Amino acid sequence: MLPSLFISHGSPMLALNKTSAHTFLRELGSQLSPKAVVVVSAHWESDDLLVSHSAKPETIHDFGGFPQALFDVHYAAPGDPELAERLAVLLGAKPVERGFDHGVWVPLSLMFPDANVPVVSLSLPVRWSNAALTALGERLSALRDEGILVIGSGSLTHNLYELMPQDSPMPGWVDEFARWVHDHLVANDREALLQWENAPSARKNHPTPEHFQPLLVAMGAGGNATQRHHSVEHGVLAMDVYQFA
Repeated sequence: MLPSLFISHGSPMLALNKTSAHTFLRELGSQLSPKAVVVVSAHWESDDLLVSHSAKPETIHDFGGFPQALFDVHYAAPGDPELAERLAVLLGAKPVERGFDHGVWVPLSLMFPDANVPVVSLSLPVRWSNAALTALGERLSALRDEGILVIGSGSLTHNLYELMPQDSPMPGWVDEFARWVHDHLVANDREALLQWENAPSARKNHPTPEHFQPLLVAMGAGGNATQRHHSVEHGVLAMDVYQFA
């Protein structure tokens, strides 16, 4: 059975910059052979739950101010309309046409660079409660038995207002929040994690919640948590990856 994953995708430049997180995701992908991938990305916010049934999703460059080389990247993985329709029925999601936002294609282009694994995107219903997002993950958990990889793509910390140069050290307020999350994940203290907004410096690390919420979906889809990677970029972007087996 495959684990579910929470992946911190950080800056879109993760696709090009050979940081430790970049290298780790390449290694992680080589260890996995999923039949398909279902991704909940921080960059597809919605009110109601949506699912992309696109057969050939386009690559969405949903950012600005980056080098042309990043805009030249196109991730040509196929969609899976049949799986999308199953998810629509299972979850009560509305099928729509949707390409890959950078929360999807940046990590997957490193993990599965041959773009030969079908990918289905689910939206992130940002107004749902923490408990409801976790329950969404629980409803996805059976996919793991079929060899389908469930990924929540966000960022363990994500305050772009405090962004620093690439190799800056992690400030204390970032470290204390990252440690709090780690400690409660490995202890399987889901009750505390459902109230993550009460963690030390939670709102400073997440002025808005959408980059933390995919972790709740990944947590719901799996079992016990293991930290697979930890690094920091730009001082305030903790690039942690957790698996839930």
